[in-house]
This record gives sequence, C-alpha cells and structure tokens, in this order.
Amino acid sequence: MQKMLMGENFGPVFDADNHYWESSDAFTRHRDPKYRDRGLVVREVGGVLRYLIDDKVVAVPPGPGDVHARPAPGSFLTLFSGQTKLNDFNDAFEVSPADHPEWYHRDERLAVMDAQGLEAVWMFPSQAVTMEARLQSDIEAAIEIFRGFNRWVEEEWGFAHKGRIFAAPYMTLSDPQKAVKELEWALGKGARLINLRHGPAFTADGPRSPAHPMFDPFWARVEEAGIVVSSHGCAENTYDPVFDLLRHNYGELADGTRTSDPVITENFPGSSIFEAMMKGRLVSDFAFILIAHRLFERFPRLKYAFVEAGSSWVPALLTALEYLDHSGSYAKNPREQFLEHCWVAPYPEDNLEELLRHMPPDHILFGSDWPHGEGFAHPRHFFDKLGSCSDADVRKIMRDNAHALTFPR
Repeated sequence: MQKMLMGENFGPVFDADNHYWESSDAFTRHRDPKYRDRGLVVREVGGVLRYLIDDKVVAVPPGPGDVHARPAPGSFLTLFSGQTKLNDFNDAFEVSPADHPEWYHRDERLAVMDAQGLEAVWMFPSQAVTMEARLQSDIEAAIEIFRGFNRWVEEEWGFAHKGRIFAAPYMTLSDPQKAVKELEWALGKGARLINLRHGPAFTADGPRSPAHPMFDPFWARVEEAGIVVSSHGCAENTYDPVFDLLRHNYGELADGTRTSDPVITENFPGSSIFEAMMKGRLVSDFAFILIAHRLFERFPRLKYAFVEAGSSWVPALLTALEYLDHSGSYAKNPREQFLEHCWVAPYPEDNLEELLRHMPPDHILFGSDWPHGEGFAHPRHFFDKLGSCSDADVRKIMRDNAHALTFPR
C-alpha cells in the first residue's frame, strides 16, 4: 500500500541517524592539560577558531560548529543524488549557528523532535567522526582527546537523555585496555550504543583488524552489556597508500591534476577521481573483515549497525562473503552472519527497494542525517522512500528495529 506523505498515518518514529554540531570546547573542555598542544588543537586562524592537526588547518568541516556557518538541512540532497551541481561547496555554508540552538542543545532539540514526530534518536558527532584517522601520528593524544570528548558528549547531550536522545560515545581501540576502561565508564553513564570508526585500529604496534583477538576483552564486554555498536560514515585516510598506487598506475598526479582524465569531481576541488571509484569500499572492507576474522563466531550475540555509510555496497559484499564460505571452515555461512548480526541505514539518495532485495526489513534502519546538508530537510521525508512496503515493514524500518536494538529484551 502506498504510504501517505511523511507517514501521516503513522505515529512517532525512531531516527537512527541524528546529529549535533560540536561546540568550540568539545575537544578541549575535559582534556588533560598536558595534552593541550598535542593532536587536535583549536586555535584562532585568520580571526576565527579553526581545528588544526599536525599544524595544518582541517578544511572540512570548517572549524567548530558554534562559530562557523553551516548548510541548511537537506541543502545538499540533490547534489549527492546527482541531480544538481555546485560551483563551490563552501558557498552552501550560510546558516548562522545562533539561529539554531537545537543543533547544539538537547532541550531545544527535544522540542524540535516533538514537532518532527520523532519518538527517539541515535545522536552522532558531526566532526569527531572525521578526526580519528587524521590523529594517527599521535595515538596517545588521540586516546586522550576522545576520552575528554566523551565527557563533553555526556555532559551536553547525555547517553540516554529522557529515554529519547541516545548520544553515542566515541570509542577508539588504539589501546585495548583503555578501550575496555572507557567502555565501562560509558556503560556506567547509561550508554545504549557506541560509535566505532569503520577501519583498522591504530595501535602502538601498527594497524590491526578490529576483530583481532587482542580486542576480545572489549568485544566480550560489549556482548555482555547487550548494547549495539555503530560505525558511522567518517573521513578515512588509512587507504592513502591505495590511492597512491592508483594514481601511479592510472596517471593521476599526486596533487590531483590529471594528464588526460576528465574532472569528474568538480564539486569538490582537489578531490581525486578515485574517491568516486572507491565509494563504499571502506565500509564494505570493514564489514568483510569483521566476519572473515570470525568476530561474530567468537561473540554470537553482537549487534552491529552501519549508519550513514550507504547501502549500495551490500550486494557486492554478500557475494564476496559467499566466496569466503568456499573454504568450508566457517561455523556458519559468512553471508548469513552479516544478515544476522548487522543492520544498515541507507543514504537518503539510496534505492531502498534494491536494498530490500538483499536484506530483510528487520535489519534496515531509518536514518535522516538531520540536520546535515546531505540529509533530509525533514526527517519524516524518509517515508517517501518506502514505496510499496507493507505497513508491518514500514513500522519495522521507521521505528521498531532501532527501538529493539536500543532496548533489547
């Protein structure tokens, strides 16, 4: 049955992808002073506060969210779906933070959630998810930066505020023992989900698979607590060597200029054509590794959600997992492991009906990405994507799946 616009015949829904914008002191308020000048630094540059890592300004996003203009919710949706072009990406950052306290404060957000028809939300960082990979030159400082950041998140948003706003503490696996300690602290503060970057763990001994047995105490505690782990879309430069190899083999120069290839990423000056080629690769590789390295076999009650990482990668991943099973060494078909343990929240521009051909509706999450420019202008616009879904499936996707992950029986 065709759904009414914005689900007018449905009650409040559960949004698995909401965001806040970080304030100027989000990464510094609770940081140990001895790390003040290490890792991520907040400093005035050209008369405005900016983030700097290794003495280089972090260009995107352009500095703390409470002092820099931001794009309006939904303003990039047609761009990311390929319907429109943009002369300058930064031109769209035109909304004053002072005009939107709901982007920065939980009580104002609750009032907006009521107006939007949202029962509850998973709340993710806007900028912290872009930082960890950039901080690998100083792992010790990175661990402390995220420890302090989590105290800011708990203080400003709460990990389970009024049973409606479930902000996710950001976990780094760079030190296995400290990761367990940070997890215990978050659980003690009521965390119902945690945010883990989809990529290799940066350790003092080099990159490691997050499914390496060295992290088993962390995963054992996650399983015991019954919380959901979520990887949220993020900036990732651990594949820089892969980009370098592609540039070398296919003729793109290190500065992004080309000898003959057309510029296909004109909306994002300085970006590489290989970014389009690799779209979906990072999250797909990560999901594959979790299963190939037998994480879910060792911890059969783990629940993993992939949020704002799209869904177009899922069919190819399932095919790859079928090939993985040809060895006959897995206790359960790897493809079935993904379908049992993993949930996916598609991009706003993704084809939901295509995803439903590969995943059951019980494992698909509604995520609006509000208030980001690449998300929906209004969270309930997601109803327009549900097409011919049954009422039962709509209820699963729009509320019940996220609710069950947040409040397991």
